[in-house]
Amino acid sequence: MTKNLGQIDQEAQYKGNGSIIQILKHFRTGFRTRLAHPESIAQNMKPSSRLIILASAVFLSACATMFPQAVAVGDSEADVIARRGQPTYRYQDGKDRLLEYKMGPWGQRTYMARIGPDGRVVSFEQVLTTQKFATIKVGEATKNDVLKTIGGPSETSYLPLRDLEVWSYPYKEADVWNSLMHVHFDRSGVVQQMMNGPDPRFDPDRRFPFSMMR
Repeated sequence: MTKNLGQIDQEAQYKGNGSIIQILKHFRTGFRTRLAHPESIAQNMKPSSRLIILASAVFLSACATMFPQAVAVGDSEADVIARRGQPTYRYQDGKDRLLEYKMGPWGQRTYMARIGPDGRVVSFEQVLTTQKFATIKVGEATKNDVLKTIGGPSETSYLPLRDLEVWSYPYKEADVWNSLMHVHFDRSGVVQQMMNGPDPRFDPDRRFPFSMMR
């Protein structure tokens, strides 16, 4: 039986549509299988996709660390820990408790939460500031006083010629300049000098490989 060109085109189109239908059915079946077994999605996921998901999780975690939830006066200690995590250190100041939170990629911020005897926040402030440093009295303040005022140092050193221990605190002077405050203690642990200067980590001439040229 001779077929005309119209019939041939119709049959070809039908076969083509049939192939497309089979493909769609196969895709639908596979999609349902993946919904029923989500673990197969992770197993078949390309390495690049996994890296993207991992990077996204790290980014969200970093954002949570750099931009934590606010703490308000009157919040409970449990609220502070829920929003900020466990403190880097705890201090006792009379009947109050101090929770220290070191923050920032360069350690330029330290928040101190003061918890009253009733377990509620009395104050919550960033303590690495010029104003806070000014409250430390040379010749009177002890190491314990410094810890309760501005928290623990980012770095410690010793000056053998002067026989002084130095605690260094990176901070943003006037919220602009990358600086270091050095607190000097004598052998008895009393502050003898407060001295600030530029933070060498932000000096391009001191960064590798430029530092090798000096």
